[in-house]
Amino acid sequence: MTPFDFDTQIDRRGTASEKWERYRDTDILPMWVADTDFMSPPGVIKALHERIDHGIFGYTEAPESLVQTVIKRMASEYNWSIESDWIVWLPGLVCGLNLACRAVGTSQDTVIAPQPIYPPFVTAPRLSDRYVTQIPMVDHGQRRVLDFDALEANITEQTQLLLFCNPHNPGGTVYKREELTRLASIAEQHNITICSDEIHCDLILEPGLVHIPLASISETIAQRTITLMAPSKTYNIAGLGCSFAIIPNPQLRRQFNQVRKGIVPSVNLLGYTAAEAAYATGDEWNTKQLDYLRANRDYLVKEINQIPGLSLLPIEATYLAWIDISGAKLENPVRFFEEAGVGMSPGRDFGDDRYMRLNFGCPRALLEEAIRRLRIALINHLPV
Repeated sequence: MTPFDFDTQIDRRGTASEKWERYRDTDILPMWVADTDFMSPPGVIKALHERIDHGIFGYTEAPESLVQTVIKRMASEYNWSIESDWIVWLPGLVCGLNLACRAVGTSQDTVIAPQPIYPPFVTAPRLSDRYVTQIPMVDHGQRRVLDFDALEANITEQTQLLLFCNPHNPGGTVYKREELTRLASIAEQHNITICSDEIHCDLILEPGLVHIPLASISETIAQRTITLMAPSKTYNIAGLGCSFAIIPNPQLRRQFNQVRKGIVPSVNLLGYTAAEAAYATGDEWNTKQLDYLRANRDYLVKEINQIPGLSLLPIEATYLAWIDISGAKLENPVRFFEEAGVGMSPGRDFGDDRYMRLNFGCPRALLEEAIRRLRIALINHLPV
């Protein structure tokens, strides 16, 4: 197995993998939760071995070298100049969404979120004693973006926070500069804070597209934005729990830090170790991974659109396909696909039961087998 071998199927059964344990002792391929089945970059594994060999695992602060790595990365990748004290380290991105909901506004305020969306975008406001207003994604040709007209129409005096996702999960939309500029203008006009989940920023698949952090658009929007990022999805190190928020506004940062006290723990030392190694040594590995994912995506889009009852738009980013199953007319989609031997994320969890989300961050042979099973099941269900 070479350092850039994405074809080898590594057996994750018996490792307490959340993804694989769901379907333990069944013939169902787990293609749901968002981690890949690829071995992490060799530089990450090497760094973890070295830290473990040190033998002491006490309380650990974010290494200054990691802080500087993130600062340099924001400058080199996104032309975004940030300062070290803007960074707030977190043991996961979901807690960042929850902290944002608690840090902005007060009880009974309204938080706006897209629909469909990653489920914590809806649960986080409710857990924070806020109301949720969901704004639909609309078709722009072969892309789905936030309905900006609906967004403006639904803003009230109680609206304090918008939860935004770029690249979008599910669907993989990468927002363009003009779209981000319009969003920033709306936020500024209505005095709204934005929490921008950008965890998939290093997984751009479509050639010619680039990720633009919302907060990098202007100093004005930076002062009302909480940006959430992590190396976890890109380098398959989610189980090590290292994420971060970038919050330029000092008052907003103080509020964010205040609501985490006594509730959200620090990042563990192996999380810091893996994050720094991933960013410092993983770019070549990720370039190869993106090539592999791009090929998987192209194969998947072609094949899905040839299966009766299914359709799939182009995927600009992420390894998560948002498959339209409405043409199949299924009474219980989850059970249907599990009986076919493919375990996907139900669209209802994201706010639209006409879809299923499929994780194609896996060896091609596994993806081909999943497609074979889907084709057989749908052809038998909808004779052609």
